[in-house]
Amino acid sequence: MISGSQGRLQDRRPIAVIDIGSNSIRLVVYEGVARAPTVLFNEKMLAGLGRGIVSTGKLDPEAVKRAAEEFRRFRALSEQAGAQTLHVIATAAAREAENGPDFIRRSEEILGTEIQVLTGREEAHYSALGVISAFHSVDGIAGDLGGGSLELVDVRGETIGDGITLPLGGLRLQDITKNSPSAAHAIVREEIARAGLLGKGRGRTFYCIGGTWRNLARLHMIVTNYPLGVMHNYEMNPQAIGDFLKQVARNDMGKMKGIDRIPKTRRALLPYGAVVLQEIIRVMQPGNIVVSALGVREGYLYSQLSPEEQKTDPLLSAAEEMAVLRARSVTHARELADWTGEAFAAFGIGETEDEARYRRAACLLADTGWRAHPEYRGTQSLNIIAHGSFIGVDHPGRAFLALTNLYRHEGIHEDMAAPEIKALAGPHYLERARLLGALLRVVYLLTASMPGVMPKLKWVERGKGGLALVVPPENAALIGERPAGRLDQLSKLLGRSMEFVVGV
Repeated sequence: MISGSQGRLQDRRPIAVIDIGSNSIRLVVYEGVARAPTVLFNEKMLAGLGRGIVSTGKLDPEAVKRAAEEFRRFRALSEQAGAQTLHVIATAAAREAENGPDFIRRSEEILGTEIQVLTGREEAHYSALGVISAFHSVDGIAGDLGGGSLELVDVRGETIGDGITLPLGGLRLQDITKNSPSAAHAIVREEIARAGLLGKGRGRTFYCIGGTWRNLARLHMIVTNYPLGVMHNYEMNPQAIGDFLKQVARNDMGKMKGIDRIPKTRRALLPYGAVVLQEIIRVMQPGNIVVSALGVREGYLYSQLSPEEQKTDPLLSAAEEMAVLRARSVTHARELADWTGEAFAAFGIGETEDEARYRRAACLLADTGWRAHPEYRGTQSLNIIAHGSFIGVDHPGRAFLALTNLYRHEGIHEDMAAPEIKALAGPHYLERARLLGALLRVVYLLTASMPGVMPKLKWVERGKGGLALVVPPENAALIGERPAGRLDQLSKLLGRSMEFVVGV
């Protein structure tokens, strides 16, 4: 069953993945197998299958019962969402428990499909693929902290290096220490010492994966009044978070700002996540800590792509999909991405690889808010883009995308809106956003948001550092007072004289 809604990409076939972890079980139905996967439906239960496994050697019996009941629902939800295939993977608890094989057999009967019980090496591999899929350029150690285990793996570019699985999951530590986070330090230190690969991570990035670390990062966001509530690519300075981690590791969170916004079922494991992260920072000495919202599930999905699809840019793929869904003309959006690159070259403005990617993405997203009331197109575009589920872009870059489209609608002198987003962008990206926004304000008045004109508009040098935008004779009637006024604004921003010229 495929929805006829135009809000969906019509060439996608939904796919469902169930991830059976030691603490949580999650169903995610994706719009399809894609470079930048979009979630159609997402539901989890905190079953706690691995609770007590250290002392009993078995999966928690009550959790097994609850999981079986939920699997019936998950299968029905998958079918209701139109998923044509259902993939099920299981991690540490299911592979280690004495009654794991029986649990898997009965679960397969309920779900009607085979369950792939991942080895520790496979779990680390898919976690690494999740990080590779989520960031444009990866260089560091990926750490996936679950309820039963911690997977560490070295990732550089598209190359997956050494990996290790350690028995340091939150539920396991809670069980071993009998609910005493202070007793976890010695255990964690001894196990982390086995991870020789951390020694190769000095000065590189540590990528945090898993629900415990995501909630730890969410708490840090709230405590520090971080302006953007987007978890993916949230960065934490290893030195600056020392006191925060100490407080959480002591389980002294009762009066912490925002603790009530962390689910109670997750709070008990936060101290153990803090202890593990403290020890990783001590041994690895990373240059940065970055949160990844993508992990084993998305790594598994990424593995289903062809090699050619894996090499595509996730940010640009998502931005182009947004243009297909929301722009008046996706062809115009593509023309804009190409033409602004030519304009920047004519202006003598150099771009790093990321700056060029972000400029193209901003152009692909430039028509996101056209259906909104004119008074709110800028702010609506800013909010949609700033809070969108994009990957392959850091937070300053995300702020640049959003601000470009604010200025494109509201004008380049709009200084009252989104002060937090402007601070996040920083002076460099803020200046670039104004410049690109000013350029978009010129060209949109010449194209009426439709394709065909832009490729014919050329920038040429004039005397004394000036520039002329050459419009072909057949399009000369598009020149007028408003485009001239917008060109004058761009001219002042660049500090170069500019004019329209009719020519060939």
